[in-house]
Amino acid sequence: MSNLKKWKILESNMVLNHRWCQVRQDTIELPNGKIIDDYFVSIKPEIAIILPITINKEIVFVRQYRHAVADFFIELPAGHFDPTQESAETAAIRELQEETGYLAQQVKEVATFYDKPSKDTNRIHLFLAENVIKVGDQNLDITEEIEVILIPVESVFEKITQGEISVSGTIASLFLGLQLIN
Repeated sequence: MSNLKKWKILESNMVLNHRWCQVRQDTIELPNGKIIDDYFVSIKPEIAIILPITINKEIVFVRQYRHAVADFFIELPAGHFDPTQESAETAAIRELQEETGYLAQQVKEVATFYDKPSKDTNRIHLFLAENVIKVGDQNLDITEEIEVILIPVESVFEKITQGEISVSGTIASLFLGLQLIN
């Protein structure tokens, strides 16, 4: 039995409440009695991510620009969703089709995990889709410019170790999902 204790929130204020960014400032009391008055928490939406694999055992990735670090990244198709409006599975299938033009006819829920629970509130919901097929064109949001890249399953881990695939959610999803493929 663990003796670890939760932190106690003494006060909580929303310091930034914008449609795209919400930040809460908490005053907390640690289990040792110390008070911290400036603990900032980022309120983020749930994320659905999908590991789509073609009949030829190629993974459908997206390559896109990420402004915060001013660079391009290879990632699995993903996006945020509101769980009061749609399920994580529906969101994963929708994001795959919008971002790549590929259709997942069947998906398998793999895991739900956190990316950065020290500061962020959201969960990541991972789904595996095998035998995805190209059914149309991309249907991108105004802020999206996405290149679709197919990478053979057997090349993925090398691309991770070489730094070509470097986003934590994508890497975790690959390690979790690839062990389940047929």
